[in-house]
Amino acid sequence: MKNCILIVALLTISLSLNHVQADMFLGDFADHSNDSPITTEGALREPQLPTTADTIIYGNHKGYLSQPTDVDTKSGLIVIHEWWGLNEDIHLMANQLAGLGYTALAVDLYDGKSAEGVREAFQLMTSLSKNEDAALANLKEAYDYLTNELGAEKVGIIGWCLGGKWSLRGSLMLPNEIDATVIYYGSLIDDREQLATLEMPIIGFVGTKDRPYINQFIQFDKDLKALNKDYSVHFYEGAGHAFANASGTAYEPEAAEDSWKKTVNFLAAHLD
Repeated sequence: MKNCILIVALLTISLSLNHVQADMFLGDFADHSNDSPITTEGALREPQLPTTADTIIYGNHKGYLSQPTDVDTKSGLIVIHEWWGLNEDIHLMANQLAGLGYTALAVDLYDGKSAEGVREAFQLMTSLSKNEDAALANLKEAYDYLTNELGAEKVGIIGWCLGGKWSLRGSLMLPNEIDATVIYYGSLIDDREQLATLEMPIIGFVGTKDRPYINQFIQFDKDLKALNKDYSVHFYEGAGHAFANASGTAYEPEAAEDSWKKTVNFLAAHLD
């Protein structure tokens, strides 16, 4: 009996240590230490129009290009993946966006790598953050492909989580070229001098329980308001980080569906 109690105690201590180690490794993302890239309800929406997709080369990178099958498109979208990478769930999101009548190019900021676990995703994200020039060059090549190769007259940019961060940074790189910016959570910038350069309409989404980013979005809202920008930031009460991701266990249907409807209307207003 004593041996059984000892074994249970040791197992409890071991599990506790594992959680502590995960918290230390993931920092602000510790809430997602048990997350995995399972397909969410949001990724499974049926496109409104039939779409055709293929893997293409843009610049020096491979991407996933989806277009409406029977509709001529005048506008393109740069679609930026979550921290899991360019996986099949992001392909599904690109198809949904193409089903709205846009040419959707899902970029690959990890250049062929993707994650099946949180630790790997965190490492890929961290590595990308250490090489921001390469990430920006990747997005510029995507923009050039849409405009120069496919003739897009307008180009929007959209991303979730890690992609939200790069949606803003891509817009700051091309402040006069990007026509609409969609930011689902992600790391922001609070430098008003940089934000002042943005000329496109912007829409952002965040949950009030998004531990890594809620304070950044509150400040972002204040900054864009002070700069008199054409923008809206939507705060979802009680929603956590990654509530609308295509992959993961944090999906929250009510907030995700409302933000998607707002995204669809925003894109129609500025890219159609």
